[in-house]
Amino acid sequence: MRTHGDRSLWLQQALTDEEPYEHPAFEGHANTDVCIIGGGFTGLWTALELKRRAPGTDVTVVEADICGAGASGRNGGFALTWWAHFEHLLSLCGPEAAVALARRAEQAVRSIGEFCRERGIDDAFSMNGWVWAATNAAQVGGWEQTVQLLDQFGANPYQQLTRRELTELSGSQQHLDGLFEPLSASVQPARLARELAVAAREAGVHIHERSQVRAIEYGPHTTVVLEQGSIVAEQVVLAINAWAAQIKEIGAGLVVVASDVIATAAAPERLAEAGIRAGVCISDGRRLVNYYHATAEGRMVFGKGGGTLAYKNHITAGFDHPGRREPAIHSQLLRTYPALWDIPVAERWSGPIDYSLSGLPFFVRLREAPSVLVCAGFSGDGVGPSRLAGEILAELVADGGSAGLPVALRSVPSRPLPPEPIRYVGGRLVRAAIARKERSQDEGRKPRMADRFVAALDPTGYQYKGPQRASH
Repeated sequence: MRTHGDRSLWLQQALTDEEPYEHPAFEGHANTDVCIIGGGFTGLWTALELKRRAPGTDVTVVEADICGAGASGRNGGFALTWWAHFEHLLSLCGPEAAVALARRAEQAVRSIGEFCRERGIDDAFSMNGWVWAATNAAQVGGWEQTVQLLDQFGANPYQQLTRRELTELSGSQQHLDGLFEPLSASVQPARLARELAVAAREAGVHIHERSQVRAIEYGPHTTVVLEQGSIVAEQVVLAINAWAAQIKEIGAGLVVVASDVIATAAAPERLAEAGIRAGVCISDGRRLVNYYHATAEGRMVFGKGGGTLAYKNHITAGFDHPGRREPAIHSQLLRTYPALWDIPVAERWSGPIDYSLSGLPFFVRLREAPSVLVCAGFSGDGVGPSRLAGEILAELVADGGSAGLPVALRSVPSRPLPPEPIRYVGGRLVRAAIARKERSQDEGRKPRMADRFVAALDPTGYQYKGPQRASH
């Protein structure tokens, strides 16, 4: 699970700001109640929640690189709720559970803000909301079914924006229509992850960085084999994001694709002149989503989904840099904010996204090793929901029950996909068709029929099928 490549802007800043402390690598042999593999948001929130529930629980976290080096430290800096995923929740979980889970995900974002205030890193969290925007005519109204369902169940958090309000909030006239959801936040994710590690250590969690896991052995006991030793645990939690896809049972429900991000040089005066507010998170309605926000220091951070596709779910060095996609991402940035035409790109980074075939994360115990609990499938939206995932995983570890989760979130999602290499080749063809379709829509042209047909084959494209009766 070791990461590759240069550090993201967020990690560079966090490692410069923090005290020069590194959690020691693991050496030797040890026993623990719970071993958590992965020192990102999900693993660290789980560790803290386990200690909160039962302070006497012995918890050990092992991380292949440094805490926050994976997806937790190289995302776009959004902490979003699950309201935009309400159709997924409703279809899979039923009305009561869907509303309850969405409200818990909303509270999770608030809890992140509370943590930042308590730990003295207030400037790493800014609840300035999220704009769900249309940047071409084809995207206008793409949220209508979600809004109608939310209205039906009395849970709609969105505010419809006028064109003027949208321009004032986003600083761009490229946005044709949009909704505002005030309960989402922008974060400095690496500072949050690094502070979580410090808080966990202070709570009594054993944290080991640069501790590569080589294998997990199942038998009378579960043994985590590392490069320089081993840990025998009662239970193991795999909180390794897209890297979990390399487990055959888990990878069957995931498609691993890179998401790429660039950041401009800091130019706060220029952003202010253009009317661009810091902290407001924005995503557009395309499948290869554009997501962006301005930071307090005056950088425009602009990301795009749908990058490198993993072959056989293997994450290679190609997931560490936007590479050939950087010019296209920069072009989208300038299409949205043409006034920033001469501000150079100063930083760029990338990372793997574990797209769930259901559109939502799932929590499962491995069939051959029930002592091993896995959480995966955040689908590019894990910063906020990882706080909720920590609560759920801690409850599953402590009580061994269902944590009140519907069966659909306790199962690996299933959809028939072709074997490799057909899956990989087909995935590239679908991604290329989506890109051509969306480029045509940006240019005001009707996409070719062939592109529309192939784009519709996207296995992670979600289609609402109506609410199901939730089973537990």
